[in-house]
Amino acid sequence: MIFSGKGPMIGDADMTDDADFRRRLDEAASATEATLAALLGAEPLAGEIARPARLLEAMRYVALGGGKRLRPFLALESARLFGVEGEGARRAAAAIEMIHCYSLAHDDLPAMDDDDLRRGRPTAHKAFDEATAILAGDGLLTYAFDVLADPATHADAQIRARLVLALARAAGLGGMVGGQALDLEAETATTPLSQAETLRLQAMKTGALLRVCVDFGAVLGGASAPVAAALGRYGDALGAAFQIADDILDAEGDEAALGKRAGKDAERNKATLIGLLGLDRARERRDALVEAAIAALAETGLGEATGVLAEAARFVALRSN
Repeated sequence: MIFSGKGPMIGDADMTDDADFRRRLDEAASATEATLAALLGAEPLAGEIARPARLLEAMRYVALGGGKRLRPFLALESARLFGVEGEGARRAAAAIEMIHCYSLAHDDLPAMDDDDLRRGRPTAHKAFDEATAILAGDGLLTYAFDVLADPATHADAQIRARLVLALARAAGLGGMVGGQALDLEAETATTPLSQAETLRLQAMKTGALLRVCVDFGAVLGGASAPVAAALGRYGDALGAAFQIADDILDAEGDEAALGKRAGKDAERNKATLIGLLGLDRARERRDALVEAAIAALAETGLGEATGVLAEAARFVALRSN
């Protein structure tokens, strides 16, 4: 067993592996920050007319200077399993992060979760205004697909099309956006969602975007169908564990450490597994999902190369924000 007690503990994990994971997570964050900063420069691209200064400032505010960058890390490390590194992989990872950051800016709006704090600083609509926050999110959402469609990301148009399709499916109606709609509906439902309905909501709202990160690595690396499927199972389990850990942090976490308001799930009657199972059983489920994620990595047949992704699964349960 990897975990015991109320809080997760790394048992068989070598601390060197954990240190290597932390180093590579930091490296991915730095690379993503630099890529996003370059993409969000003031100079218009071919086909663009101008980049309005205030809108660009808001987009940079939303996308830069914060976050663990877990999603681009997963994309970069999944691609690295197949020897794929460099600018193209970084651009693909940055596109996923643009989608994630746009979703946060929109989720924080008064019409959605109505939050004033994100990553320890004012949310976009507080730092600017609601209209600018909406447009900044719209800009990042659109730009993500611009980045993926650009030959600078990959020379093969079929690969680029596969990336665009995968991200659209993960982020749109049947994925993240659809999950957010179900989440809002659940807040005012007269009957609480069942466990199956809650799991589906969370798989869409949170899990789909985490899953597509490893799907990107498989596409960029030309993975075989069985290997890609095993990586997908890893992504599904990690995404589900991430959401439970997030719900636990909201219930128990310190607002200063979280960098955002705590306790809002209960306030807004959010559909969570904590509400259905209680904290102890939710922890057990989180830990079992981490075990399942690590087992799925073993099924790829890629051996020790997957060690950093295994540490990422443990990190999901251990994180404090």
